[in-house]
Amino acid sequence: MDQQTILAAPKAELTSHELSRIVDFLRKLRAPFDDGLPDAKPDVFWNVVLELVDAHLRDRPIDKSGLITLARVPYSTGNRMVTKMIADNLIQTVPRGQGLKTHFLRPSERLLTAFMDYANHVKAHLAKTFGLRKGSEANEYYFGGSYFASQIISPVQTHDIGGSVPSDIRFLLNDDNYFASMRNMWSDFRNDLGRKSSFDLQRLPELYTNALAVGQSRAPAYDVVSVNMPWLGEFAEKGLLAPLDDLLTDAAINALDFHPSVWGTGNWNGTQYGIPLYCTIEILAARRDLFEEKGLTYPKTFDDTIRAARELHRPASEFYGIAWNGQRGMPIANSFMFFLAACQKTIIDMPLHNQDSWRFDRFERLKLQIDSDASLEVIDYMKQLAEVSPPDIANMDWEKRIACFMSGQAGMAYCWTMRAARFEHELSSRVARRVAYLSPPARRLGKIAAPIGGFLMTIPAHVNPARQKQIINAIAWMVSPEAMKAHVKNGFPVAPRFSVCADPEALASSPIVRMVDQMARRNELVTWSRPPVPQFNLIERTLGREIHDAVFHGKSPKQAIRDAENEILRSLA
Repeated sequence: MDQQTILAAPKAELTSHELSRIVDFLRKLRAPFDDGLPDAKPDVFWNVVLELVDAHLRDRPIDKSGLITLARVPYSTGNRMVTKMIADNLIQTVPRGQGLKTHFLRPSERLLTAFMDYANHVKAHLAKTFGLRKGSEANEYYFGGSYFASQIISPVQTHDIGGSVPSDIRFLLNDDNYFASMRNMWSDFRNDLGRKSSFDLQRLPELYTNALAVGQSRAPAYDVVSVNMPWLGEFAEKGLLAPLDDLLTDAAINALDFHPSVWGTGNWNGTQYGIPLYCTIEILAARRDLFEEKGLTYPKTFDDTIRAARELHRPASEFYGIAWNGQRGMPIANSFMFFLAACQKTIIDMPLHNQDSWRFDRFERLKLQIDSDASLEVIDYMKQLAEVSPPDIANMDWEKRIACFMSGQAGMAYCWTMRAARFEHELSSRVARRVAYLSPPARRLGKIAAPIGGFLMTIPAHVNPARQKQIINAIAWMVSPEAMKAHVKNGFPVAPRFSVCADPEALASSPIVRMVDQMARRNELVTWSRPPVPQFNLIERTLGREIHDAVFHGKSPKQAIRDAENEILRSLA
């Protein structure tokens, strides 16, 4: 029984991240007892179970010797316990392969089910102890967050920035409405010390090129660089980013307050290189008024989406079924990867669960799976979408699809939550209070995969170490609950922090905040749709050309995905 199956079991209310945190909590709770009380001895069974479950959750193979070492017990004692647990069908042995006689160990289905029941009990008891509201259920809470009960976050104060932040920090950021708002807030509070000229906002292609140059420079022109989440592997492997673990020791940043799937987007090979500033989720927006008028049900599958789009499509009246990213290059490549995730597939062969830390050794021999039946299904879906899309769909990017839907010219739109907030807050919007925000449809009825996007705040590798300690304070202010709440109330449903999601005022400001938080608790948000391998930019560039040719220019889909995979492999050779 694999990890995904276990976590989908009927009684398993915990996500894999929560379960991992409960294991760590139990480990840290018991260790001081064993170490500090007279005559106390480690509980062999307890320690073996915790370490075995933890290794399974982290997808890290473990053998008998390694398990006994982690259990902190004498080898002979640990060996007897492990042997007995194997005989009792609590531990399963898995051959290493290639004719080797040794085995890896993993917990049996019986042991995992029992541990899940115990972990759920621990979570429910702690939730009740530390603030579960009367009448609420324990599964409303996320174990490991910095809160259990809702509380109102105070407004941003001038003194929050603190005197330890340098006045001459230079920022290289993405050119979007969130970063523009952040720039304005920073400048307002810093007055002449934080001029808007300190912020350089650039579109994604230029940001990628210039961020690489800044990381390579021995005298970087910028102190803080925003890095698109899928770029992490390349930037970290090339040594362009400063490690942040030591800086975070004293910084006012609580990692436990972030949704773990979001916090993990900044971690490569066990080292934290980036702090998530905001997360945005790819969802489906639908005109609620039109669906009600025509008696349509909201789509849950690809086929449902096409049927609804055809019902809404009226090209003679310049009204179209759906808007999405079809532009050549990065936009259509991302659409392809997101639709592939809806088929529970991704571009490389990897475990489909979010990572606490992306590890390079897993991708050293990159096994592509672009040339697949799932890819053909996705291209077929995109071609059907094109039939019920605006006539300029082959040139539609993020801004154009939002403008199309917001102007009242489309019945549905795939969109990032960050940009979807404009539907309700911009005065020019013709769809305000008429939009239903939906999870992205799956290929067939089944598990939902809602891709996570966003940016990491990073420090270039060659920034002076003493200055890095000052810069992390500026980043801490920008990602603080107070600053994030201010952005949420201004129409940006950022909410990667539990405390912001729990704030009643933040929840009331946008229906998207609550929707994203609920999706996170149901384990529907995925970071693996665009795995941040060092080769990501090459893969994205190649897909952006081949998929566009297959969807809009008559190239055989089978030939397109074969050519894409072969070209990527040739470039890596």
